[in-house]
Amino acid sequence: MDSITHLFYGGVIAAAIAPRAHRRAALLAGAAINTLPDLDVIPLLLLSDDPVQRMTWHRAATHSWLVLPFVAWALWAFFRRRGGRVAQAPRRWWWAIFVCMMAHPLLDSFTVYGTQLLWPLPLRPLMWSSLFIVDPLFTLPWLLAFALALVAGARRWGTPVLACGIALGVGYLGWSLAAKTLIERQAGASLAQMGLADAPRFSVPMPLTTLLWREVAMTPDGYVEGFRSLVADRGPMVFVPHRCDQAALAQTRALPAVQRLEWFTRGFVCAQAQDDVLVLDDLRMGSEGDYFFRFAVARRSGVGWVSMPPQQLRGEPADPGVLWDAIWVRIWRPAQAATGSSGVTPAASASK
Repeated sequence: MDSITHLFYGGVIAAAIAPRAHRRAALLAGAAINTLPDLDVIPLLLLSDDPVQRMTWHRAATHSWLVLPFVAWALWAFFRRRGGRVAQAPRRWWWAIFVCMMAHPLLDSFTVYGTQLLWPLPLRPLMWSSLFIVDPLFTLPWLLAFALALVAGARRWGTPVLACGIALGVGYLGWSLAAKTLIERQAGASLAQMGLADAPRFSVPMPLTTLLWREVAMTPDGYVEGFRSLVADRGPMVFVPHRCDQAALAQTRALPAVQRLEWFTRGFVCAQAQDDVLVLDDLRMGSEGDYFFRFAVARRSGVGWVSMPPQQLRGEPADPGVLWDAIWVRIWRPAQAATGSSGVTPAASASK
């Protein structure tokens, strides 16, 4: 999730566990602790100029449930030795620090980017992909609970405020999973009619909402893409086919950057040859014509391909206002009425 949500989310969790007399301190401590795992971006920027390494090593060691308990213990032990609040209530503060630390990567696993929750085990990142990385309706209950608990301080009414914020936040997570299940059932029925019942596929909400979803299924010559509004769409889900250079992808699978991207994305990549350069699109973040993660990974050499230092290719950023306008229209109008096709306009494709 976005960094702002992590601040409020972490603060509310820590304040709900710490002693009531320490509530304001716990709000601030939880916000800081829940931010710590994302600081891995700093050493990654300093240690590597390879964009594939930077992308695929984010949410790894600092998001691992096999690493973070030791970090939580080190923080707890340090502050306990210093005295103060942690020394006054060591058991409550241990659980506040531990749960807050472990909650960060768990929440990240609900986005499509993926989280290596059991690093260093060689397991593919978890990507339950039921939340967009920025979702105001998910952030709102955590923000309100944080603000009201800060005002409440040690007063008793702060306790039900925190409990209500957590219940609403967790409830929204539950709603996102229910919406995803419904979308995947509808998509599965349409894909089965197309002969793609067993095709690898994923669904992901569009930016800022859980009312509009995108579904992608891999095919022998590329992939199909469809959009579904929980509000407006009825009947079979419409999919549009897109071709990829599967022969080039097969020829380059031994290259380290290609192997790493296929592992990290669970195979949801599309290869395209552009001016004798092979470009891989991460199909999970964006949509056709506007993918957020695009990497040049190989150059043509004779009839084959040779490795090159990976380069991340960036297009023109989408206008946020135009993006949201297109999504808003598509939520409330069926595909043909909204855009004349099955999806949203190209400007609305910058899903991250």
